[in-house]
Amino acid sequence: MQSRSGIKPQDVLLLLKLASSRDAHKLNQLQLSRQLHMSQSEVSVGLKRAAEAKLLIPESNKVMKLNFTDFLIYGLPFVFPAKPGPIDRGIPTSHSAPPLNKKIVSGNNDKYVWPDADGKITGQTIQPIYSSAPEAAKEDPKLYELLAMVDALRVGRAREKTIAREEIKKRLFA
Repeated sequence: MQSRSGIKPQDVLLLLKLASSRDAHKLNQLQLSRQLHMSQSEVSVGLKRAAEAKLLIPESNKVMKLNFTDFLIYGLPFVFPAKPGPIDRGIPTSHSAPPLNKKIVSGNNDKYVWPDADGKITGQTIQPIYSSAPEAAKEDPKLYELLAMVDALRVGRAREKTIAREEIKKRLFA
C-alpha cells in the first residue's frame, strides 16, 4: 500500500468529528464533507490516512480512541504547534472557550481566538488546526469543545495542557 504521507491537519478535524459523534458509523463521506466544510475528496483521503496511521477502523468509521488520544496528547503539539498572533476579534479557543474557561480564569490580555469577523471577543489570534474548523465548530458544540482543547495542547502553558488532556480523555472515553 502506498503511503499518503502521514496525518494532516484536516485529518485531525475529521477524527475529532468522528470521535465526538455517537452516530459516526452512520455518517457517509458526503455528510462529513458538508458538516466539516471540506471537499469530499479531502474526507476520502483523510479517512485513508487515518486508517493507515492506525487511528481509524475504516469499515465502521470508528476512531481508535486510545491511539488517537495518545496522538493528540503526545504528538499533536509537536506536529501542529500554534503560535499566537496579533490581537483581533474572533471566536474563543484554548482556555478562553468551554470547557476550559470554566476551570481556568484568564484576564482580558490572556485570551485566544480564531480570527473571525463576527467574533464577539478580542484576543491573541491562533490559526485553527484547519481552515474550516471554526465553521464546523459553530454547528457542533461537542466538536467546538474538542477543538478548543486541542488548541490548548498546541499553545497552552503546563496547567492548561494538563487540564486539556484530562478533559479530552473524559470526552473521548465517555
